[in-house]
Amino acid sequence: MATKKVSAEKEYAVEEKLSTLYQLQTIMSDIDRIKILRGELPLEVQDLEDEIAGLETRLHNYQTEIKDFETAVVDQKNKIVDLTALIERYKGQLDNVRNNREFGNLSKEIEFQGLEIKFAEKKIREFGEAVIAKKAEIEQLTETLEGRKADLVQKRSELGEIVSETEQEEEKLREKAKKLEGVIEPRLLTAFKRIRKGARNGLAVVYIQRDACGGCFNKIPPQKQMDIKLRKKIIVCEYCGRIMIDPELAGVEE
Repeated sequence: MATKKVSAEKEYAVEEKLSTLYQLQTIMSDIDRIKILRGELPLEVQDLEDEIAGLETRLHNYQTEIKDFETAVVDQKNKIVDLTALIERYKGQLDNVRNNREFGNLSKEIEFQGLEIKFAEKKIREFGEAVIAKKAEIEQLTETLEGRKADLVQKRSELGEIVSETEQEEEKLREKAKKLEGVIEPRLLTAFKRIRKGARNGLAVVYIQRDACGGCFNKIPPQKQMDIKLRKKIIVCEYCGRIMIDPELAGVEE
């Protein structure tokens, strides 16, 4: 009779251990979820900040290019003034030529300087068109930049709210986890943390789903499923090493 009573207490202790471990796993999964949620937003904020910095650099470069084009237009206009004065001087010299050779040389110079003026005028038109094109790009870029800045303000606000809310939630969850860890025997707790660290999704305790391990989804033999359901001992998956429990203990309907 005494042996039977001790056996019943032992079974109950294993069930309690499994239940406590699953509660701890649930809490730690919630903490993981918070970290993921909080981890995505800072990345989004950083991406927006980097994008805005890039857009502002491009905007500055466009503005610099416009100034360079405008300076080049002024240079070409000054060149035309100088060339025009030179042509006038050559024309004045035509009245004093002594032979046909001098007349031919001056005529060629006048023609050449005239071509230089046309080339300068062409450059002025090209620079003017480039300025118009860059201003259109600046207008579009400025609109995009303003939109990204508005997005950044919103994301920073969301991040601030989430950090504020999740910090409180995480603190409460960690307090609960600490209490549960206090009632779990050290050896089992160490194993739980080791399995969680090695698991890709952070799951150390899983329940059976469709006759398979809820962690790696490998099939579990019927006899082992029965052993898990009896809750007489802690059973781990032979494939992934996770601790397995039956759905009922996890509060899940099969």
